[in-house]
Amino acid sequence: MKKDSQYDLAIAKLASKTHHFAFELDRAFFEQFDQSLIQDGRLHADVVLDKTDLLLTLDFHIQGTVRLICDRSLDEFDQPIDVRNQLLVRFGDRELELDENVLQITPDAQTLPIAQHLFDYIGLAIPMKKLHPRYANEPDENPDADSKLIFTTRKPDGDDDEDASDPRWDALRNLN
Repeated sequence: MKKDSQYDLAIAKLASKTHHFAFELDRAFFEQFDQSLIQDGRLHADVVLDKTDLLLTLDFHIQGTVRLICDRSLDEFDQPIDVRNQLLVRFGDRELELDENVLQITPDAQTLPIAQHLFDYIGLAIPMKKLHPRYANEPDENPDADSKLIFTTRKPDGDDDEDASDPRWDALRNLN
């Protein structure tokens, strides 16, 4: 990822209260990241930062669309995104990522970069199976199938010969 200070929050200058930030995320934002998942999008991110002496609480709300490629037809389409996440940042003696939603930074940190968090929240909102909206109402499985068989150890109907034994096991039983 390229370093872009546009998505860094200057936390050292902020008073201990609630602050609101807004970001517009477009093609230039996604080009910062070395990835092929998202190439373009039009999103608006609202970040509410509640600063106290011991903790920063960041509430993210990201809305808009990202441009994806359909897994079935390879056509491009706009996928709507509406994400709400929370990030907690506490102060400590060194910088650590304690959890996916909890960071630790030093008290003398001047800025808090949030570009990677914005990208991760958007990426996690993208469905695993990317289908163009025209395929959304089509069933995934064979519509003629009555049910879906996942695994069975039964023999097909008519082959249930409970008394028949396997000759290999019979030979092993005679070893006593």
